[in-house]
Amino acid sequence: MAEEERALLGPDGGDGGSAAPPRALPAVCDPSRLPHRLLVLALMCFLGFAASATTTRRRSRRRFRGLGTVIFSIFVCVGQVIFALGALVNAFWLMEVGRFIFGIGGESLAVAQNTYAVSWFKGKELNLVFGLQLSMARIGSTVNMNIMGWIYSRVQDLLGHTGHATLGLTLLIGGITCLFSLACALILAYLDKRAEKLLCKEQGKTGEVIKLTDVKNFSLSLWLIFVICVCYYAAVFPFIGLGKVFFIEKFQFSSQEASAINSVVYIISAPMSPVFGILVDKVGKNIIWVLCAVITTLASHIMLAFTFWNPWIAMCLLGVAYSLLACALWPMVAFVVPEHQLGTAYGFMQSIQNLGLAVIAIAAGMILDTRGYLFLEVFFSACVSLSLVAVVMLYFVNHLTGGDLNWSAKKREKLQKVAANEKEI
Repeated sequence: MAEEERALLGPDGGDGGSAAPPRALPAVCDPSRLPHRLLVLALMCFLGFAASATTTRRRSRRRFRGLGTVIFSIFVCVGQVIFALGALVNAFWLMEVGRFIFGIGGESLAVAQNTYAVSWFKGKELNLVFGLQLSMARIGSTVNMNIMGWIYSRVQDLLGHTGHATLGLTLLIGGITCLFSLACALILAYLDKRAEKLLCKEQGKTGEVIKLTDVKNFSLSLWLIFVICVCYYAAVFPFIGLGKVFFIEKFQFSSQEASAINSVVYIISAPMSPVFGILVDKVGKNIIWVLCAVITTLASHIMLAFTFWNPWIAMCLLGVAYSLLACALWPMVAFVVPEHQLGTAYGFMQSIQNLGLAVIAIAAGMILDTRGYLFLEVFFSACVSLSLVAVVMLYFVNHLTGGDLNWSAKKREKLQKVAANEKEI
């Protein structure tokens, strides 16, 4: 580490007292250059493939993020092992315990992943980064849906029978991805700590304290982003969870056809999310893109509810809109809160999203049992409509307060450089 510091800062430690030029590190080892950030991005993406606030000061928060990410990954691994063991011994309660532990680690890991993204890419390619993370997550979901069944069949052939033992061994094999996620977490923690020292990231520390009461200081713009998040995803994930039977009953699809169309949202989002991320980075206008995504999603649900048009049209539109919204919505959190509150903000957003999904999933099941799929689609359309109202409100609030949510990444980076130069003067 000392040699790396001298390579970046020069033999004199960077105080300007020596005439010897600094010896540059290779691009992939230099945290200030793009190849190294791409390496970090790859690790961040694979970190979420398998699967908040603290009262310490800013420097400790950076270290806690690295340590926390490792701990959360360990929770994921332990939860998966317990889940698999529950299947092996045919103990459903043990499987529930495993999923509970897995959920603690998995959701917290998503918060750490978002915070890493902002720390390394804010003001640069942030929308693209969130798109790539979503893309990798969707690839993971697609791999899980298509590979785990094949693994189960191979284990069944090996054991010569089906049952809970076959399921348990299959889940243990699937847990290999969790170990891979843990390895990525360890490498990320090291690289983040290394970059902190090499780039002297703590020179501008504020000494501000992070506490749960930060929530009451969240701006109206941030609360509107939370509302958009909860109402939008409430009309996507629960619908996909119930969608297979919907397509079988309304459109007389076979089970295989229904599974194919139900998964098209994730299949589309895998390649389209990075494309939309680049687009939003170049053009800016995050709120406008979110508005387009919400309107498209609303149109998709209306088509599914009130027409018998080919449902592939509506589901493809939903896949495109879902990809666009994730690229434009999640990075906006970093634009409306100070850096020391990022973990709190993303953690709170993740928490209320999951709470909303849990409540909506229960409500959706009750509506389906008592009223049928037409009323369920009307319910999902109402959720998206609430999200649409929140987007329109966010647009006007941002305009009236002189917010920067519609800036492009290029303009944002330019203004940040100007502000940094003025601070040095």
